[in-house]
Amino acid sequence: MAVTDSQNPLLGETTCGTLLQKLQEIWDEVGESDEERDKLLLQIEQECLDVYKRKVEQAAKSRAQLLQALSDAKLELSTLASALGEKSFVGIPEKTSGTIKEQLAAIAPALEQLWKLKEERVKEFSDVQSQIQKICGEITGNLNLSEAPSVDESDLSLKKLDEYQAQLQELQKEKSDRLHKVLEFVSTVHDLCAVLGLDFFSTVTEVHPSLNESIGVQSKSISNDTLSSLAKTVLTLKEDKKLRLHKLQELSTQLIDLWNLMDTPEEERRLFDHVTCNISASVDEVTVPGALALDLIEQAEVEVERLDQLKASRMKEIAFKKQAELEEIHARAHIEIDPEAAREKIMELIDSGNIEPSELLADMDNQIAKAKDEALSRKEILDRVEKWMSACEEESWLEDYNRDENRYNASRGAHLNLKRAEKARILVNKIPAMVDTLVAKTRAWEKSVVYLLL
Repeated sequence: MAVTDSQNPLLGETTCGTLLQKLQEIWDEVGESDEERDKLLLQIEQECLDVYKRKVEQAAKSRAQLLQALSDAKLELSTLASALGEKSFVGIPEKTSGTIKEQLAAIAPALEQLWKLKEERVKEFSDVQSQIQKICGEITGNLNLSEAPSVDESDLSLKKLDEYQAQLQELQKEKSDRLHKVLEFVSTVHDLCAVLGLDFFSTVTEVHPSLNESIGVQSKSISNDTLSSLAKTVLTLKEDKKLRLHKLQELSTQLIDLWNLMDTPEEERRLFDHVTCNISASVDEVTVPGALALDLIEQAEVEVERLDQLKASRMKEIAFKKQAELEEIHARAHIEIDPEAAREKIMELIDSGNIEPSELLADMDNQIAKAKDEALSRKEILDRVEKWMSACEEESWLEDYNRDENRYNASRGAHLNLKRAEKARILVNKIPAMVDTLVAKTRAWEKSVVYLLL
């Protein structure tokens, strides 16, 4: 039903009818002609039609915009649901009915909810991808990543997020493994530097500044370059340790040889226990801090050089000491030698430098050993000779005792002489047997000597 001017409450007292009536009154008063009046009324009617036409066009345009908005909203709803993997999202209206505005109003809550979910997902994706990018940068050593990773908003599904999270977990495990390896390398470098007497701080920070002990564990470099450099550093330090140990063992051997050569007292040797204690140790067994420091090796080198210089001056003293020992053994064994000639020969050998002192002393030690063996082989004969000589002395005493006419007088000590005389007679009676045994033993010894010489 059309709304008449009199029924329109918005126009109040002024209506089209009242206005037309007022216009008629003005025309009557003016005396406007009917022709002019019809012309003006037609003009008014045309203007009214133009207004209605514009309003209809505006309404149609608004309807088209609303329909486009509804179409866009439906498309956006579908796109968001697909990107989020929420195709069966409970907030999406299954059927759309009613006016366009009612349909838009029905879609709006679901659309708003999906937009909110999208923002949350984008943030989750960005966080995970940022962590992945950060760890990848730590591994490659490229830490200058100022740009945030771009998130592919066409796929924000939970499945895709799970894939990124799985990748992140793998990278976190790799980071943990690398960090553990770095800490192992750093610990090894620390131990090696301690043994070698090197500055651990400068050695390890030369590989990478983050390896400083004052920097937190999680901030340490785990890049390929850092691991490679640490491995090379450990290899270099181990090789250096091996070479130094070999050098120190050589010096220790020289020290011990020189000490033995010069009969160095035990208290002097103990001063270098920290040098010689590793003479037979393997590389892995040397763990004491400073055990292979350069100053310790230099100290050993200085001592070896000092002993080398001292060796020449003390060699004659040591050689003559051994010669005296040899002469004493010969004397006890009743072996005749020419000590003066032996000493002159020793002097000539040392002064000429044609023989190593160690060889000379080793030769003298061999002579001493042979002399001892010779003395031992003669011991039984010499013991019998001593007994025979003792028996001869008793025989001589007994003869003097028998010639003494006062031997039976009751003088002081007479009874002691009497007892000695009785024992002497028994011993003298054994002299012939003792001589026979001595001769037999001597001949047997001479045969054995001849046999050995042959």
